[in-house]
Amino acid sequence: MTAPTAPTLSNWLSIFALGLIWGGTFMVVSIALEGYGPLTVACARTTLGALALLILMIALRRPLPNRAALPIIAIIGVLNTALPFSLLSWGQQFVPSAFAGISMAALPLFVLPLAHFFTDEALSLRRGLGVLVGFSGALVLIGPGVLRLGTGMEPLGQLACLGATICYAGASIMTRRCPPVDPITLAAMTLMVGSVILIPSMLAVEGVPGWTDTRAGLAILFLGFVPTALAALLRVMVIRSAGSVFMTLVNYQVPLWSVFFGWAILDEALPLTFFAALALILCGVAVSQWRNPIRIFGSRA
Repeated sequence: MTAPTAPTLSNWLSIFALGLIWGGTFMVVSIALEGYGPLTVACARTTLGALALLILMIALRRPLPNRAALPIIAIIGVLNTALPFSLLSWGQQFVPSAFAGISMAALPLFVLPLAHFFTDEALSLRRGLGVLVGFSGALVLIGPGVLRLGTGMEPLGQLACLGATICYAGASIMTRRCPPVDPITLAAMTLMVGSVILIPSMLAVEGVPGWTDTRAGLAILFLGFVPTALAALLRVMVIRSAGSVFMTLVNYQVPLWSVFFGWAILDEALPLTFFAALALILCGVAVSQWRNPIRIFGSRA
């Protein structure tokens, strides 16, 4: 495989687009939940995304994965689609979309300790300090909510969003351990796994969905085709041309856009603790990934 080149204008525009798309996803999920249950939202997003990527995979004649990779692809499908999509949809019934977006910012902080034990990426002192700072932000984000379990649904919604983040972190580690698989094929297959799990779950719990209203219906379609299918394609293009290190810049954008959309479109109240938590989490990510921005911007010198 050829080494990634210095980021081009197209790469920078793609990174901006990905931050915008993924940052707005939480707001769109909240809109979809106005007309559909959480399992229906998660299932529709997964199934529509799987169909779109399967069509793309066939059109581009991407190879099928080796049989040896199928078990780990199944695990990735559960951790990267079925579980986190369901947890986020369920949790966002009780917490602002901005909370879900900020909780996703902690993803790299969960990945680092897992990578230390399950891959060859050791957790250095600097990275460990970044993890501690970031986790302090996660504690500020939850606040005393975890102590109020059983007194309402909001604390459970908060834990569901953080649980989705942990699922994504586990999926990231499993993806690193996965045998070589074409990226588009891997994305399509993992979404297929999620769809196989979520379709019967949705039918058993919420029944066959219908078209409720235009606003929620369009939100469902958007979730399937834009942040799930289109963003997966953009992600592959960026990583192939500019590298996975450059891709980490998305981590800093997503929570900022989620807070903005929650405030501007959903008129969500944003307590000061949200901003304090966001600052601590982003600071922790910056400390733990300090060499990445240096490598990105240094390559342009």
